Amino acid sequence: MASQADFDELLAILHLDRLDDDTFIGAHPSKNPVRTFGGQMMAQAFVAAGRSLTSPLPPSALSVHFIAGGDPGLDLEFHVVRLRDERRFANRRVDVMQKGQLLTSALVSYLAGGRGLEHGVAPPDLEDPLAVPPIGELLRGYEEVVPHFANALHPIEWRYTNDPAWIMRDKGERLEHNRVWMKAHGTLPDDPVLHAAALVYSSDTTVLDSIITTHGLSWGHDRIFAVTTNHSVWFHRPVRFDDWVLYSTTSPVAAESRGLGTGHFFDRSGQLLATVVQEGIVKYFPGRSTASA
Repeated sequence: MASQADFDELLAILHLDRLDDDTFIGAHPSKNPVRTFGGQMMAQAFVAAGRSLTSPLPPSALSVHFIAGGDPGLDLEFHVVRLRDERRFANRRVDVMQKGQLLTSALVSYLAGGRGLEHGVAPPDLEDPLAVPPIGELLRGYEEVVPHFANALHPIEWRYTNDPAWIMRDKGERLEHNRVWMKAHGTLPDDPVLHAAALVYSSDTTVLDSIITTHGLSWGHDRIFAVTTNHSVWFHRPVRFDDWVLYSTTSPVAAESRGLGTGHFFDRSGQLLATVVQEGIVKYFPGRSTASA
């Protein structure tokens, strides 16, 4: 299912065409959902912001608000606004547009903080990523249940440490967390912007799963509508996304047809790399079984 070609497509869409110092054009891959995948849009916006820096600085935070869905048949325009440039600090706003319509606005902060106090939450004690099955094995027999997952672009390798939603639903089980080992399906260039962008891209996958698995529901089996409204990432340490990282997610709350997903990325040594919070509109229609996510 996953292939080198999918990974090459991810690299291609992260290579933005530069029209001027602060304007970039981004393409879509060959496989797309009905509307532009939010992780793609965020990763491309993050790259646009990084390419506008006057000197290299590590990212500290990304905050994205989704305003309208993108058309995968059209290129995306990334307009960078330089809010601040100092020796240790920088701030950027990136407006993502199509045909004059604002789709997404992203704020990116950069900070070279230097050494200081350190602590972090501990990772869960899990099996080695190579000891758990790849996502292709977990989708076998469920291709018609979750076609959006089965037929999607797979530039990132996923290895669930727990049953994914569609298998859990078949077993009649519930789970308040989801934990997935991830890494790029190829070797990324030695460019910190691209490694962090791959993390941003991947942060928009599986993060809302715990909202529905807490209730014993699954994409495909149940009639569920979900769309992301906002998404934030805090970068704690540099990341190598062509090595295994663990994405551990939970949902602290769902109310008023909105759900919150929170996640942590850990490296294999247990260091906390990044923290993610995503809010989405999540609607469940009981009694209807032929659904799409």
